[in-house]
Amino acid sequence: MRTLPPAARQALDQAFAYSSVASHRRREADGGMTIKHLFKLQDARTIETVVMRYEASSRSRERTTICVSSQVGCPIGCSFCATGQSGFDRNLSEAEIVDQFLHARRELAAIDRTLTNVVFMGMGEPLNNYHAVVAAIRRWARPDTLNFSPRRVTISTIGLVPFIERLASEELPVNLAISLHAPDDDLRGSMIPVNKKYPIAAVVAAARAHADRTGRRTSYEYVLLEGVNDSLAQARQLARVVRHPRSHVNLIPMNPIEGSSMAPPTRARIRAFATTLQEAGISTTVRATRGLDIDAACGQLRARELAASPA
Repeated sequence: MRTLPPAARQALDQAFAYSSVASHRRREADGGMTIKHLFKLQDARTIETVVMRYEASSRSRERTTICVSSQVGCPIGCSFCATGQSGFDRNLSEAEIVDQFLHARRELAAIDRTLTNVVFMGMGEPLNNYHAVVAAIRRWARPDTLNFSPRRVTISTIGLVPFIERLASEELPVNLAISLHAPDDDLRGSMIPVNKKYPIAAVVAAARAHADRTGRRTSYEYVLLEGVNDSLAQARQLARVVRHPRSHVNLIPMNPIEGSSMAPPTRARIRAFATTLQEAGISTTVRATRGLDIDAACGQLRARELAASPA
């Protein structure tokens, strides 16, 4: 702004920030199709954001998805998640959520790509930061900002029932993804502590009510763990739990986590689990594994950064 005197420009520079996130580490995988950012916030804390590009195929159009974080760390404490191992610091502000999108959008513009989908599947439990998450989605959607449809946004939650019910009343047609990961309460409770407060039946009922009210499909996320939740009997039980016209199961082979004894099943075991669900009439996909060489699982890159930092 050269029309302003130097003193005014200096004052503005000191008073305002161009962005609330700054790229601290940037790593590429899959021939540049997957990019993971470790963003540093203004209080020096760090979060992760992943951008995944998919080329057009006979079954789908070209798309670019951003996986955004909603918290610094996570308070849920799931046994198989790298984010929870590093603890919880704080919620992100609306600006910090919005700026993850804007940073990726600017970078993609250089290669003539644009973001087509947003998933809240990064660090944190989005519904634990309900106000900022919903405000960010509404800001992206405004015609005078990005005009980005909420129908292209997916919120992934461990199953905080009151907030799922509140989200259904927002008149915000977002997609809902439930991190289920087990077909029965005993197993899920051992993996996800909050299941003791919100058991599977309550979570699924809230998800079905959301689907019926919004007309949007519910995706049930299921991280496959070898010898834990990958038997064919568990697949048949899962089919009974999630059966609904607007339900879909997304099978996710576990990303290996350093220091963890848990591992993904074999490809044959994954295929058999998926086939069992499909034969039971459940819409099912197996998520393609991306970015294993850049610590793809949520929280892994941040965990390495924290471990390397001086105490």
